[in-house]
Amino acid sequence: MELKLARCTLRPWRAGDEASLVRNANNRRVWRNLSRLPHPYTTSDADDWIGRASAQSPVTDFAITVDGEAVGGIGVELGRDVFYRSAEIGYWLGEPYWGRGIATEALRAMTEYAFVTFDLCRLQAGVFEWNPASMRVLEKTGYTLEARHRKNVTKDGETIDRVVYALVRPVR
Repeated sequence: MELKLARCTLRPWRAGDEASLVRNANNRRVWRNLSRLPHPYTTSDADDWIGRASAQSPVTDFAITVDGEAVGGIGVELGRDVFYRSAEIGYWLGEPYWGRGIATEALRAMTEYAFVTFDLCRLQAGVFEWNPASMRVLEKTGYTLEARHRKNVTKDGETIDRVVYALVRPVR
C-alpha cells in the first residue's frame, strides 16, 4: 500500500528505514512537539518501531518519504470499546522538511485513507500550545478546533495546554 502524492509518498515502514528514521527523529525540536518519541532517538528505538509498524495489517502507521527517504511519519491510533468509531491521528517530519507543505499533503491523504479503510466517523489530533505550525496544518486540512485542555501536558520541564482539533464525517 503506497499513497503517491505531489510532494511525498506515504508507505509502510520497512527494514532499511532505520538510518533515515534516526537521522530525522533524533532532533530535540522534533521531540519537543511529540508525546511518544524518545530523546535521544537511537538505532535501537528505530529497530523496535520498524519491527512493530511493519507488521501492521491493515497499515495504521506510514513513513512519509521524500526522494525515497523516510523523513517523517503519520498514523492513526484506533479507538476501542465505545470509542471504536474514533481515532487519534498524529504526524511528524524531520526539521529539514518543515515549511514545504509536506505535512499538509500527508495529513490530507492519511485522513482520507483512515475514513475509507476503517469504520470511523471522527479523527482528532492533539497539539502542544507552542506548535502553531501544526495547528495551521490541521486547519488547512479541514480540522476544527474543539478544545483547549489547560495545563494538560508536561513536556521539556513545562506544563502547557494541549489543543484538540477534530474532523467529523457523517455517521453511516
